[in-house]
Amino acid sequence: EVQLVESGGGLVQAGGFLRLSCAASGFNFDDYDIAWFRQAPGKEREGVSCHTRSDGRSYFADPVKGRFAISVDNVKNTVYLLMNSLKPEDTAVYYCAARLHIPDYVLSPATFGYWGQGTQVTVSS
Repeated sequence: EVQLVESGGGLVQAGGFLRLSCAASGFNFDDYDIAWFRQAPGKEREGVSCHTRSDGRSYFADPVKGRFAISVDNVKNTVYLLMNSLKPEDTAVYYCAARLHIPDYVLSPATFGYWGQGTQVTVSS
């Protein structure tokens, strides 16, 4: 069974740091794109990042460029979202998602077939 499990969310002050984890199981980890999305109350789900295992590169949406990074533990099949210099605007439920690799970094929720349960990130002023 394909499963994605997020963890690591919490409450942090503006300027602080959090590391989110996405543990994958039930599929060939190296054949997939692993992405992060977020959704704030009353807003649409938006893409944050997409990591492509085929070349090891990551794409980041403009609001988080220069602040967020991706790391990977290939033994544990886990992708980490490293969130630095957090802002109140980053407050949202964060979801990891997976899809069989496609040759672009399109961050449309409709292209991802597997989703985790979400983890809450709250950034205070």
